[in-house]
Amino acid sequence: MALNTKRIAKLNTPGRYRDPETRGLYLQVGRTGTKSWLLRYELNNKERFHGLGSLDDFSLKEARERARAARQKIADGIDPIDARRAERAARAVDVAKTVTFEEAARQYYAQNEPRWRNRKAAAQFLSTLEDYVFPVFKGIPVADVDSILVLKALEGEHPKRPGKSLWMTIPETANRVRGRIESVLDWATMRGYRQGDNPARWRGFLQKALPARGQLQRIKHHAALPYAEVPPFIAELSERDGIAAQALEFTILTAARTGEIIGATWDEIDLDGRVWTIPAGRMKANKEHRVPLSDRAYEILRALPRERANPFVFIGPRANGLSNMAMASVLKRMGRSDITVHGFRSTFRDWAADLTGYPNHVAEQALAHTIGSAVERAYRRGDLFEKRVRLMADWSRFCLNPTPAGSVVPMRAARQA
Repeated sequence: MALNTKRIAKLNTPGRYRDPETRGLYLQVGRTGTKSWLLRYELNNKERFHGLGSLDDFSLKEARERARAARQKIADGIDPIDARRAERAARAVDVAKTVTFEEAARQYYAQNEPRWRNRKAAAQFLSTLEDYVFPVFKGIPVADVDSILVLKALEGEHPKRPGKSLWMTIPETANRVRGRIESVLDWATMRGYRQGDNPARWRGFLQKALPARGQLQRIKHHAALPYAEVPPFIAELSERDGIAAQALEFTILTAARTGEIIGATWDEIDLDGRVWTIPAGRMKANKEHRVPLSDRAYEILRALPRERANPFVFIGPRANGLSNMAMASVLKRMGRSDITVHGFRSTFRDWAADLTGYPNHVAEQALAHTIGSAVERAYRRGDLFEKRVRLMADWSRFCLNPTPAGSVVPMRAARQA
């Protein structure tokens, strides 16, 4: 029976119903009652079914016209299924060409921001691009970003320093900007928004056009207090009230990083075992780190207030954890703008190297640094905890030494380490 409007309306049993007037045309009724058009044909001795659209979108007359158009392609040796795929791919390429660098950067940020552990770096990702890159790349498709544009952003005038180049003025920030451009362009390439090499890559690309950072500015290390001055500094610090002052003293005694301290929670602390276990997710090396607690570190923890609803060890003024500037503010109030909180890690390292017999790898382990080659790390499976217990006890005794700075040196024989 020929297909017509009335018959089509009555066909509800799942199956395929041939249209005698058009070779290969079928009405397909799905299990849920949906109706669509199919063209059956053979090409290269293979049977294929080409979808021609839904009955809701195309009438019987329109389906017959679409079937005849497909038959013409088949007669010319063109597979209509392959042709439609090629057309869709071409349209996708055209759409990709309209995606701007800013749109790509914001998509990249939205996808990656949740997994970034460093919240400060995550916040700075978009802000630096908004300051230094988006104004230069304004409206430009990500597919068209080339080395000339990248150099224009990096060598352009500093927004807040007229007449000064970003790369020449603040190379550290400029290099971070370069790396963020590189990441966005790599992401865009994987998404099919662009092709070719990454013009923001340093090695083999920008290194031929820009002076290296080391040629422009010596790397500034965190200002550190000489270890001989630590005992009087600790004595002055202990006289100050407040959680931030206690956190700073605890930071010095454990040689920990600021982020590790302000993020510490009571479930990480084993007071009976005298150990603080920092989970891998909070460590820079993404590896669990155990910190032995000296007598003084233990006393600080025992004296801290605890709130049932607050898991943090060092509670901030807003019933949460301390801010990352709280301990730096203590230094500022003490009139010590010449040193940094992070610098005390260098102080500890210098003390261990100059005044003790502990091997280098024990002190490095205390700082949670990655030690040795991959092969060496594979064989050194332990964390030297017992040796670090003695090291941190010696460091604590030195810090609390009431005698004139540096007059008593707590040497430990190398054999103990």
